[in-house]
This record gives sequence, C-alpha cells and structure tokens, in this order.
Amino acid sequence: MAVLSTSAWVLHDLGLAAGFGGPLFGKLALHRAVQDIDSEQERGQVLHDAWNSYNMVTAASLGIAALTWFIGRAAISGRSIDKETHGLVLAKDILLGAAVLTGAANILSGQELGKQAPEGAVPVQSGNEPSARTPEKARGLMRFLSVMGPINLACTAGVIGITAVLAMKSGQSTKWSFLSRLLP
Repeated sequence: MAVLSTSAWVLHDLGLAAGFGGPLFGKLALHRAVQDIDSEQERGQVLHDAWNSYNMVTAASLGIAALTWFIGRAAISGRSIDKETHGLVLAKDILLGAAVLTGAANILSGQELGKQAPEGAVPVQSGNEPSARTPEKARGLMRFLSVMGPINLACTAGVIGITAVLAMKSGQSTKWSFLSRLLP
C-alpha cells in the first residue's frame, strides 16, 4: 500500500506541477515573446501550435492530479479528521474541480480560437492582445481566455498550496499522518 500511495502522491504532484508550470510559462513568457515575430498571422500560428502541443499535457496532468486525489479522497470520511483539516480537504476538492473545469474550458476555447484562421494563424498583437485584424469571434475567445487562464492558474496554485499545508499537518497529527498516506 505504501508504494501505491507514494506513487499516487508523486503522480499527483507532477500533475499539479505540469498543470501549473506550462500555462504559467505561456502567460508570462510565450505571450510576450511572440511580439518579436513581425507577422501577426505567424504570431497567432506560433501561439496556436505551442498551446495546441501543450493541451495534451495540461489535460493529462490535471486529470491525473484529480484522479489520484479523488481516489485517495474516497478512502476517508469527514468524521475521521479534525475540523480544520476537513475544511482544507473540502477547499482542495473545490479548487481542484475548478482547476480541471477551467483547464478544460481553456483547452476547448483555444481549439476554437485556432479554427478562426487557417493553420491557427489568427492575427494577434501578442498572446493576450488581438490586433486590428483579429476576427470578432477570435477577439471574444481571446477575452475569455485572458480571464479564464489566470483563474485556472489561481485555482491550481491554490491546490498546490493546500496540498503543502495538508502535508505539513500530516506531520503534526498521528491520526492525520496515517490517513494522509491514502491521499496524494
């Protein structure tokens, strides 16, 4: 059981890392870097290709993080842990669900954005900013992504933070230490 739960914990943490790190890099670095490309269409195509390539990683990573958490989570009840820990577990449930949902919304919206021009070459000013030649539907999708992307990052960061707090709490309570071995 220890090997299985340790493996699940590692997969959970790697999933959270990939689900947070890739989008963070995209928002902070990739979106700015494409401004160095002269053609607005090439900027859009590079963004589309990069995000489209990472979508599978995002989907798999957040899916694995959620799957490992909720499988382990099913093994405990609210009565077996103290009130504060129970609140943290519920908060993680909510944030992880929100991270998965916003991640899926971002992936689907990004795919739809890519369909607005051949080969995903939607003209853009930068990763976040439409150009004067960006089609109206693409502009709306970009606005949606500019809101949902940061929400997804915040939810995933919250899950990472709560995971760390729960891990710290497991060292303070014998009962929680035993039960937390079932959770990633």
